[in-house]
Amino acid sequence: MEKPKSLNSPVVGFFIKWMSKGNAWIYKRSNGKLGGVFQKSPVALLTTTGRKTGEPRVSPLLYLRDGDRVILVASQGGRDKHPMWYLNLKANPKVTVQIKDEVLALQARDATAEEKNKYWPKLVAMYPNFDDYQSWTDRVIPVVICDP
Repeated sequence: MEKPKSLNSPVVGFFIKWMSKGNAWIYKRSNGKLGGVFQKSPVALLTTTGRKTGEPRVSPLLYLRDGDRVILVASQGGRDKHPMWYLNLKANPKVTVQIKDEVLALQARDATAEEKNKYWPKLVAMYPNFDDYQSWTDRVIPVVICDP
């Protein structure tokens, strides 16, 4: 897939922000019955603490489950900057992840190289666009591991 020309524009950032807010609102009220799947991939709600405000920040994200572990990808659709939720969890790794009606208190961290090599093929099998997103940006897209 070819990189969209306007991918890093403020308009795209605005669209992502408000679509995410709408999806999170619907997901919360329906316990994931609505907004819990995107292009056949499962969606969870990640809650981080705002690194500047200290306020809770909720982001709907595709995820992979491995036992008690939740794996996330800080792709932001292949944009050139890390998503805010990723910067927030780097400042405070205590997060919650809501999967349908289950809310998990977890600790987030970057995947090791070995873990990324293990999970990346599974993540791409779940959502093939992750490979395109990585090809669209010079930044290394982080894989995030959330453990109990």
